[in-house]
Amino acid sequence: MTTEHNEDYDLLVVGAGPAGLGAALEAAARGLKVAVVDEQHAPGGQIFRQPPGSFKQPEGGAKLAYPFGRELLRRARADTRIAWHYGTMAWGVFRDPQQECLRLGVSKNDAGAMLNGRALLVATGAYDLPVAFPGWTLPGVMSAGGVQTLLKSQFLRPGSRFVLAGSHPLLLLVADLLLTSGAEVAEVAFARPRPAIGELLRGWRAVPGHLGLMLQAARAAWNLKRHGVPLRFGSMIKAASGADAVDGATMVDVDRDWRPLPGTERHVEADTLVIGYGLLASTELARQAGCAVDYKPDEGGWIVRRDATMRSSVDGVWVAGEPGGVGGAELAHLEGRLAALDIARTLAAPGQRPGDDELDAVQRAIRKAHRFSDVVRDFFAPNMAALARLASGDTLVCRCEEVSAAEVRDFLDRNPHVSDVNSVKLACRTGMGMCQGRYCQHTTAQMLSEATGKPVDCLGHHTARAPVKPVSVISLAQLQDTLR
Repeated sequence: MTTEHNEDYDLLVVGAGPAGLGAALEAAARGLKVAVVDEQHAPGGQIFRQPPGSFKQPEGGAKLAYPFGRELLRRARADTRIAWHYGTMAWGVFRDPQQECLRLGVSKNDAGAMLNGRALLVATGAYDLPVAFPGWTLPGVMSAGGVQTLLKSQFLRPGSRFVLAGSHPLLLLVADLLLTSGAEVAEVAFARPRPAIGELLRGWRAVPGHLGLMLQAARAAWNLKRHGVPLRFGSMIKAASGADAVDGATMVDVDRDWRPLPGTERHVEADTLVIGYGLLASTELARQAGCAVDYKPDEGGWIVRRDATMRSSVDGVWVAGEPGGVGGAELAHLEGRLAALDIARTLAAPGQRPGDDELDAVQRAIRKAHRFSDVVRDFFAPNMAALARLASGDTLVCRCEEVSAAEVRDFLDRNPHVSDVNSVKLACRTGMGMCQGRYCQHTTAQMLSEATGKPVDCLGHHTARAPVKPVSVISLAQLQDTLR
């Protein structure tokens, strides 16, 4: 990719997961000129991430749980109408008032380019919720999504004996994958209490249409039982131990509010600790574009505000999938299709524009998909305040700038008038490193909330600026004429 590759499109899609692929294929079928940008080297996103073609394995996992995935990937690989920019990072959104279009800054292998589009769909997915606790920076502490990616895409197992702690159902699937790979799983600990009968009965409303997902979770739970793996509820991580790497985890029993019960600490030996307390919506690009957001911790933190057709508050920008609320692959796929239909109503040729009945059909399917995602959300929502309380004084809150919890708390004690997270960022440098707050913003916000007594949604969020991800100076320098 070089600056000579600057091109004009009807629709730019960022993200080649279920939402982005669904949107791109729908828009291309309506005659729109579409480009898709994704950091991975193949379609599918994290949920349908595939091993290299030379690897041999039976089909399973997400493709069986989400039957639409197989056909979605087949169509994406075969569609030559769409410009696929794999291995490419989108780092900024700009508006060109002279050409009345949006401009997307992209980078690949130190080469930069600007893609012009009449519309932009942000479908950037979500990432594992980072949790700061004593020992969380030790080698051997990993996120559930990271372990799953290694197992699915490279057949690599990062350890031998595992402890899994969290509150997200992904833990069950990862534990099942680890057992299948030959690992020893010492324990799987969920922070929430064991589900009551009433909760389970209410959860049955999610079954219609989602039996495959239910069976996948049930098979995983049965496999854990068959291998004698303890599945605990009301138990969460307190600390990871070890000198140069993890050699164990301290777990503690908690009450319904995830507050530790004195005298219940126990040590579990392991060389790998897997953390899975939920997901955060990846909204950096949408926020940099100026999209309004709302704070909904059970849906992924700060999520993008949208209307019924996935339009954001910024003209020409639509948002589908997890950045608008974490809800799973099926919901994301449908939202991507709905966004594309709405975009096509504006941009497609008159004979190719969808009718209201087509949008109505997708919106009905979205309401049905919500039955499942809402139940999962209710069952496994993270307690963000309790997770923030895990950080002791010398625990690093901001890994990039090496800022400890004690430094943040000391600043808040000396400055009781501080009332927004950007002030903490400016004073303590939390969020100023390469990850731009992906690791520390939510913890810092909870600490500020505890200090001020104000809810997190009143404390603001980090300002997102281009480039939203690290990009080489070389690639930016190539765009100096374009950016003037």
